[in-house]
Amino acid sequence: VQLVESGGGLVQAGGSLTLSCAASYTRTCMGWFRQAPGKEREGVATIDSDGSTTYTDSVKGRFTISRNAAKNMMTLQMNSLQPEDTATYYCAAGDFCHSSPSPYSAWGQGTQVTVS
Repeated sequence: VQLVESGGGLVQAGGSLTLSCAASYTRTCMGWFRQAPGKEREGVATIDSDGSTTYTDSVKGRFTISRNAAKNMMTLQMNSLQPEDTATYYCAAGDFCHSSPSPYSAWGQGTQVTVS
């Protein structure tokens, strides 16, 4: 599966951004990960084929993940952004959902999110 992210950019603290991920075909689980310079890639949010979602604690209540299976699209609505959210955000797809990056076999190229 090929994944293409879009929607990153520069935003002031407290602002919002929406990331999108277009997939060539649907996989059971899709997720968003992020990686800041010098840090490990971390899970942000996942969404299963039944619509069930998970979020890392630091984004709960601020980020919302959703998917449109018919269009093979996934989005991440990010509100109340903070400087610590600055990172490269990656779309991932796999056969089951997990907060760790290792089970995911397909990755997008990444999109930069910078919060000033």
